[in-house]
Amino acid sequence: MLASITPLGERARGNRWRATAFWLLLGHLLGGFALGSLLASAGYLLQMTGLQFSFSTSFVLLSLTVIAAAIYDLVNGRLPIQRQVNEQWLTSYRGWVYGLGFGVQLGFGFITVVNTALFAAVAVAGLLLPLTNALILGVVYGAVRGLTACGSGGVRNATSLRLLHRRLDRWERPVRWTSALVPAVLVIGLFVA
Repeated sequence: MLASITPLGERARGNRWRATAFWLLLGHLLGGFALGSLLASAGYLLQMTGLQFSFSTSFVLLSLTVIAAAIYDLVNGRLPIQRQVNEQWLTSYRGWVYGLGFGVQLGFGFITVVNTALFAAVAVAGLLLPLTNALILGVVYGAVRGLTACGSGGVRNATSLRLLHRRLDRWERPVRWTSALVPAVLVIGLFVA
């Protein structure tokens, strides 16, 4: 997705990258809000059935989820969920339509490619958090995921597109390891503290 919506690609499709990127980010925020709403609603329903966890039990559940997800990411590398957004939209619709549509799908998280098992920790946290915090979590998740589109803002020609792909390939493994290890180390550190 990061390499599909670039200034170079948008110019070739007759669109302005900044406008499409704006709609993409807005879509991520809306998708994140929908994710937070779903998790908050599911958490509320769990509470209504009488299933309430103490802070320490919630912490243990979330911690175990983070550690299991980190181990999964380090051992397996990728989740089997690899559904991409429909790239035919790029040539079928205006920039604001596919920007918003792609953003909502990616910001929601469950219905498109999920690159890390740590998304399970986001889902568990959303179920365990109070309503407002679950909504904030969803919006922050969508915003962070949406801001990755800014990384393609410097792609103005084929050379810079190739450089972007090389950078993404070079950083994939270090980012994957860091994103798995840092949360796991933090959780272990909190247990020890």
